[in-house]
Amino acid sequence: MGSNSTAQFQDLNLCPDPAAPKIVPKIEPKLEPMDEPLTPAPPPGVPTPPPQSPSATSDVFSEFSRISELFRSAFGQRPDENGDCSVLPDSDLDSLALALVPVPEPETNLSNTVVPGTRKYEQRSAELVRVTDMKSEDQRYYRELIRKTRILYDSLRVFAVFEDEKHRNVDNGLFLHKRTRADLKAAALMRGRGLWLNRDKRIVGDIPGVLIGDVFYFRMELCVLGLHGQPQAGIDYVPASHSSNGEPIATSVIVSGGYEDDEDSGDVVIYTGHGGQDKNGKQVVHQKLECGNLALERSMNYGIEVRVIRGLKYGGGINGKIYVYDGLYRIVETWFDVGKSGFGIFKFKLVRIENQVEMGSNVMKFAYSLRTKPLDVRPKGYVTLDLAKNKENFPVFFFNDIDGDRDPLHFEYLPSTIFPSYVYNYGSKTGCKCVGACLNDCFCAMKNGGEFAYDMHGILVRGKPLIFECGPNCGCPPSCQNRVSQKGLKNRFEVFRSRETGWGVRSLDTIQAGSFICEYAGVVLTREQVQIFTMNGDSLIYPSRFADRWTEWGDLSQVFSDYGRPEYPTVPPLDFAMDVSRMRNLACYMSHSSCSNVMVQLVLYDHNNVSFPHLMLFALENIPPMRELSLDYGVADEYMGKLAICI
Repeated sequence: MGSNSTAQFQDLNLCPDPAAPKIVPKIEPKLEPMDEPLTPAPPPGVPTPPPQSPSATSDVFSEFSRISELFRSAFGQRPDENGDCSVLPDSDLDSLALALVPVPEPETNLSNTVVPGTRKYEQRSAELVRVTDMKSEDQRYYRELIRKTRILYDSLRVFAVFEDEKHRNVDNGLFLHKRTRADLKAAALMRGRGLWLNRDKRIVGDIPGVLIGDVFYFRMELCVLGLHGQPQAGIDYVPASHSSNGEPIATSVIVSGGYEDDEDSGDVVIYTGHGGQDKNGKQVVHQKLECGNLALERSMNYGIEVRVIRGLKYGGGINGKIYVYDGLYRIVETWFDVGKSGFGIFKFKLVRIENQVEMGSNVMKFAYSLRTKPLDVRPKGYVTLDLAKNKENFPVFFFNDIDGDRDPLHFEYLPSTIFPSYVYNYGSKTGCKCVGACLNDCFCAMKNGGEFAYDMHGILVRGKPLIFECGPNCGCPPSCQNRVSQKGLKNRFEVFRSRETGWGVRSLDTIQAGSFICEYAGVVLTREQVQIFTMNGDSLIYPSRFADRWTEWGDLSQVFSDYGRPEYPTVPPLDFAMDVSRMRNLACYMSHSSCSNVMVQLVLYDHNNVSFPHLMLFALENIPPMRELSLDYGVADEYMGKLAICI
């Protein structure tokens, strides 16, 4: 935040305006079939929607006319005023091949309400649609829908991990309690309550609200969003057995190097078909042109693009792997070949469609290069390779290749907030007496309501009004589970000059949802000091104006009917301001967004005065490398000089 930067900027405002009219996007139907439900199947007694009847087709006299008719019936129909479908002229088909159409939000159906203890799943539709005519309000609407769904999924998964850890603590680490797959459990809970997206329509092309470069730690999250509907298979498709025209259509593939004959050069992928492998990933049988392989071949013939998600090895991942959405590809060639193991395999050549933003996998590789050899990758633009001057665990890069502004160099870097001295004399200085690891019955846990706020990996379980961490008066070691935000940076960051927002902050690492980022640091001023300070103008940060985004992280009210938002410990209104005019840290350069990817969580650890908490920042969602970090300042106006991120 430059001290002289007071210009306003259009707010990203990814949150839909409640006063705005409801979006009713346009639908283009494709009469494709019902997909097989994922296991577990609906129990006996739960009715299964009947498959759609095949639509009548015109006489086909040649392969060319057959494909033309199939393509027309699949992609070239629009409902007329009577609700019937009329075929578009041939001149419109080429433009439809790249067009997108927004799918409306499903209407609420009380009959689908899931009663606890029952298992009823909405089957996946086989109706294929494209999403087109996406206006800016449509983009904001769907992005916010995706955002909320991802926050809920990650919150559920972290909650499941936390519950497992509590059981193991009760069992004294003997693992008497069976460990559950938290990613599967979170997905199952959301599915049972009808919270999976894009089940009523199967989308060809981009999923509205999912951006190229979005990262995912688990494949089940791809299923929850409808980005890739197969928990294990690498090819997602409408099966021929359910297709109205009797042929399968592929919609997405995962490229993860699972087959020894795969070749991946980024924009061009030689993708090996599925089938014929043993449990060790060795090809032992000839592949057949069936199922997903046939779906890819048919999509090639019809010119239908597929979504490509790459699975990458990632040391910072939960399971050593991460998935990134890389955009749309066309299948331009297929052939049968002999693989390295001597068995017949099908190969498909996928070419990335032009005029898309940079692939997320390329951005991740670029960020890795910056972490190791920044000057080799970008020899120009770096003002300093450590804005923090060794005051953080990792250097903070300062990059500006736009103009000669060096404003961040004029401030003293402040890694942690400075409070008035009397704040530390308030209340008892008693801490926990734990010698080893703290448990949920220790003194500090009791201050938090009987359990710690973090799991064993330092991930915030749910947002709270205030969190008490173990501090200097506690007997526990630095490795204690309840010491997270006081340890400083865990990732590498870059303050950069932005054409859109003035100054911005981005990470060179992938940040997992619920992870600690940094403190919002400044010099705390009391009310009396603020009155004197503002006589010559107001350039302060007011913590009370930050939006309560912590309420979103861990909000499980859509899944558990008895869920209640944490209300303990209570915090009085924050009646202080922070001066960042001379001393500040990297958080002060974060841009504003009314639907931010970073939230403020109040934390105490070095004193017990609840009126003066630390402003700790945590990730609300998985944040890919090089994506700008944003905060919801509540009101981003001229008093802050904050520019909002815009689409």
